[in-house]
Amino acid sequence: MSSEPYTYVTLSMSPESAPHLGISFHTPGLRVRSGLLRGDGRPYLSLSSREADVHISTTAAGPVTDADLDTAREIFNAAARYLAECERLHAGQSATPKDAHNPAA
Repeated sequence: MSSEPYTYVTLSMSPESAPHLGISFHTPGLRVRSGLLRGDGRPYLSLSSREADVHISTTAAGPVTDADLDTAREIFNAAARYLAECERLHAGQSATPKDAHNPAA
């Protein structure tokens, strides 16, 4: 796999199965936004790169459901864990001499 930033998008389709779309963002160019949709004021979350966009909003354009709240909490908790791991790894990298990652340097 490339060490350069990238976004990887796959679409799998097979008979008698629902299509499956996979998007992997591995880029510092990722943009994350949230807000309210015009018109009905539903909340949304958006993850975007040059190559792909993912938009998340509430169920079926209707009122916010208990399931919508559960999903929002899961996103929040997963993002908090992601942040904690990124901070931990970044702190470890700052404490490690650069030559330890690349013995040839």
